[in-house]
Parts: sequence; C-alpha cells; structure tokens
Amino acid sequence: MRSKRKLLLLTSLVSWLWLVQRYLRNHQAQELGLSDWFDPRKRPDVVTTTGWLAPIIWEGTFNRRALRDHYARRNLTVGLAVFAAGRAAAGHLEPFLRSAKKHFMTGYRAVFYIMVDDPHRLPDLEPGPLQTFKALPLAQDRGWHDLDLVRMRQLGELVADHVWGEVDFLFSAAADQVFQGDFGVETLGSSVAQLHAWWWFRAARDFPYERRPRSAACIPSGHGDFFYDGALVGGTPLRVLHLVEECLKGVLQDMKHGLNSTYESHLNKYFFLHKPATLLSPEYGWDAVLHPPAQVRYVKVLRHPKAAW
Repeated sequence: MRSKRKLLLLTSLVSWLWLVQRYLRNHQAQELGLSDWFDPRKRPDVVTTTGWLAPIIWEGTFNRRALRDHYARRNLTVGLAVFAAGRAAAGHLEPFLRSAKKHFMTGYRAVFYIMVDDPHRLPDLEPGPLQTFKALPLAQDRGWHDLDLVRMRQLGELVADHVWGEVDFLFSAAADQVFQGDFGVETLGSSVAQLHAWWWFRAARDFPYERRPRSAACIPSGHGDFFYDGALVGGTPLRVLHLVEECLKGVLQDMKHGLNSTYESHLNKYFFLHKPATLLSPEYGWDAVLHPPAQVRYVKVLRHPKAAW
C-alpha cells in the first residue's frame, strides 16, 4: 500500500513537472525578443541601453506594431495602483484618473486600484472599455511619518490581499501626476524603474544617494547607476512585492539605528542591488517646473510641482 502511494506521488510529480516544462517552453516561444521591438539606434541623442543591457524607453525606440501584434495574442491584464490621501485625493485624484482612463494601456484590460482615506472623496467617474475600478480603503498608519513609506507598506498589502491572480503586471503611481500621452505595453517588464527627471541630465557624483555607511540605503561614493523616481514603479506582482519587502526591511533597520532615511533612498539602493529589467526615460515622469530639453520629445506623464500640492 505504501509503495503504491509512493508510485502515485511520483507519477503526479512527473506529470506536474511535465506540465511546468511545457508551459515554460510555450511561454518562452511566445516571448518577444528585445531586438524584435526595441531599436536603440533610433535615438543616438540619448542613452538607450544600460550597462546590464536593459532598455531605456524613449519615444522612437520601440515598434508599436510589433508590440501590439505580440500582446494581442496574450491574455494580458495590467494593474495601476494609485494612493491618494487628504489634499492629494481632493486635488489630484480626479485628473489622474481621467487621464489614466484615456492613456493607460489603451486597448488592454486594466484594473485601477484606487486607495483613498475617505470614500466620499472618490470622483464620480465610470471606467472605460476593458477597464475596472476597485476602490479600497487607505488605512491610517500613525507609526510612519513619511507618506511615501506608508504608500509602500500598503502597496505590499495590496499585492498580497488583492492583486495575486488578477493582473500580469502592476504599476504603482503617486496621484500628483497626469498622463498626457500613450502609456502602453512598451513600459512592461519584470521590474520597471522610472528615471528621475531632475537628475537625468546631471553627473552621477551629484546624485542625492544616501551616503551614511550605517544606513541600509547607503550607496558608497563612486558607485551607483542612475537616480530613480519613486513616483512610479512597476513589474510583475512578485517583483513589486519583493521591492516593497526589501525597502521596508531597510527602513526598519535604519529606524533601529536611529536613522531617518527616505523612501527614495531605499528605492535607489534596491535598484542598485537588483537591476531593473526596463527603465522608463524622463518622458514618462517629467516635472512641470522644468522646461523639457530637446531630448525630451514627448512628455507622456507630467508631475505637478510640489508647491501646488
């Protein structure tokens, strides 16, 4: 009887492994090679590829038709989580959602996770075709003083409690932004980082990394790749959850040592250690107080100046 059970278990294990192998083969066969849709030579005026060969997405570097043909064959759903509390909910959430309805993943299924502290502040908007709105309460967290850290913590809870099985990719965005152009599947990747508009055109030695050796977010002088913007992160749910867990682990470690470190410092340390698969150029996160230089041909996401909050 025992040997029969072992045989059944072995048979089940072999069948399971075969199914996994088959899935991986099919998945890999369906994958689109980078050179099939991305051509860095189209933009010789900017850096388009990282030292670890990840693409930096600028207007003109990607083939929309190749991407559209590829993703049309896949059962794709993309999530967008937006966190809005207090004045952000009152002043920024409605224009954010109106613009996202128009420009975010047009033609694909999209789930908008709208995290608000007061449900009465939700704008009276209906989702567009292929879109779903999910309003979720934004819990009060008195133990954290940095609103960005609160957003990161609740992003982890959102992924664990709601996102699994619902979306293939997830973006998390601050509400003080407006989509101005197509934010499409060229932005997808297992781990997606947004390059910071303020620091893109400056020397790496000037980046405001955390330099205190005792901090978990420390990037020593002479090291670092880019400076990333915390207003937008993305990737697969699993990679987003890993980012949240590692950043919060670093924050808690710093708190134990009496260090007050920022969310953006820990985000940059994370991407220094775990290189992103896709980098979005400053076109996807331009600051409204800056005049776009010639290299920024098409501002796709515009961030409100902080003075206007």
